[in-house]
Amino acid sequence: MQSELFLDKGISITQQIHELGDATIKEFPFAFNKRASDKYLTDLIDEISWQQDTLWIAGREIKVPRLQCWMGDRGSNYGYSGIRLEPKPWTDTILTIKERVESLTNEQFNSVLLNYYRDGQDSVSWHADDEKELGRHPIIASVSFGAHRKFQFRPKAKDDKRRFQMELRHGSVLVMGNTLQNKWLHQLPKISGLKESRINLTFRKIY
Repeated sequence: MQSELFLDKGISITQQIHELGDATIKEFPFAFNKRASDKYLTDLIDEISWQQDTLWIAGREIKVPRLQCWMGDRGSNYGYSGIRLEPKPWTDTILTIKERVESLTNEQFNSVLLNYYRDGQDSVSWHADDEKELGRHPIIASVSFGAHRKFQFRPKAKDDKRRFQMELRHGSVLVMGNTLQNKWLHQLPKISGLKESRINLTFRKIY
């Protein structure tokens, strides 16, 4: 199921390695060309059954500051922060993106969490994707379409003052593995004044 969008000029398998000392991030800055990325952004906004989940914090119901959709193989249930997610069936668009991601990363994934950040006020706070369903050393491939956003990292150890920040670009793929989820937290902070939207797909393997 090879998309013709992949054959246009502008696609690249160039990769950058970001060493954090005790973890590694691999980045493919231009994994999807601009034409493909623009189309996927529009298609996903229109095609996906987006929902806004809620969290209970200190007895208060708090809406998650973004829209989400969980998709994957039958039985790939997932949960975080008290939210339980049952997978929706794969769509042709997501399977085409998944094929490209798996060819770049040499990894196989059976599920994906889609996040729709409608503008700069949508965000995700400090966390690690280290739930038991993801295994001992989770490998997560993160795809970005839309507005460029800052992605920040800090160690889980409170006395470790290291910090790392990078920009998530339109059409890029980020591979987070090699103990990153075990040792580091990450967040996508709010940005004042940003009107453009962004969709993020984090491909995972549920055990």
